[in-house]
Amino acid sequence: MADLRPKRIAELIAPYRVEPGRKVRLARDFPTDAPGAFGKTGARQARDLLERDVSLLAEYQERLAAQDTYGVLVLIQAIDAAGKDGTIRHVMSGVNPQGVEVSSFKTPSAEEQDHDYLWRYARRLPSRGSIGIFNRSYYEEVLVVRVHPELLAAEKLPPASKRGGIWRRRYREINDWEHYLADQGFKIVKLFLNVSREEQRRRFLDRIDEPQKNWKFCAADAAERARWDDYQRAFADMLTNTSTDWAPWYVVPADDKPFARLVAAGAIAHALVEINPRYPKVSAEARAALERARADLIAEGPGGEDAPVADDGPAPDGDPADEPRKRGKTKGHKKAKR
Repeated sequence: MADLRPKRIAELIAPYRVEPGRKVRLARDFPTDAPGAFGKTGARQARDLLERDVSLLAEYQERLAAQDTYGVLVLIQAIDAAGKDGTIRHVMSGVNPQGVEVSSFKTPSAEEQDHDYLWRYARRLPSRGSIGIFNRSYYEEVLVVRVHPELLAAEKLPPASKRGGIWRRRYREINDWEHYLADQGFKIVKLFLNVSREEQRRRFLDRIDEPQKNWKFCAADAAERARWDDYQRAFADMLTNTSTDWAPWYVVPADDKPFARLVAAGAIAHALVEINPRYPKVSAEARAALERARADLIAEGPGGEDAPVADDGPAPDGDPADEPRKRGKTKGHKKAKR
């Protein structure tokens, strides 16, 4: 029977995808709470499904690295306390850490301000065969910088570049850059964790009341909360103008953490399924060399040439060329013996 997991994942994330050209009003279009499809056992079922999706991610990540042709860039944007760190930790828990790099972007340094606003992000792009995660991203340049005009003043732009239309221009520049990356073989997954103001309030209180979480909270967080409406407008405008066919946004309902992590994992897994990376096929000449090396290694074993060959199972991609992996002597073994 065909594996239906990719189809199930596509159905799960479809309601949260921002269709290109759609004008987004967050409060109306995308609820912050989970749909309640799992009933009373929702959290446990979401965790179980997440575990399966993480296994699928691990499988496809290995294939991505082996093929070494495509790369994946995951962008996570959200207001404070929406669960960015926890999402990364849980969703990527089962993948090979050598194939994933997480980059967090704080206030730009003096060196970074001496370059264009995309420069520091371009330096941290993933390589082919790997997954890069941006915990906050270049979209800060149309969010925080928009809500805080004083930050724009610090970017050393020419006067003409600061005049009217700067946000529309930046949307276009970002869309063009992402289109370029997509053309080069890099899949872009954009996740906006959509948390409610009430849930943020509760999470802030947890950070204050629980000593082990005090380090997560600072007075600036409360000050930013006072600009909630400004941020909501900036988020909606960003989603409206930068969700494209080649780099769509997913608005993840983030009040329910297990469900949010499930949707995030589904969006990343879906991107890898669309790439469908394959293990490289070796040439006949390379296969013959492998068989000769295998025969030599068997001959070096404790039983010498008469040692049985272990059954390692089929190759990861089910390549028929790997059928000789059975107990007993292989063609390569027989040739070595002669």
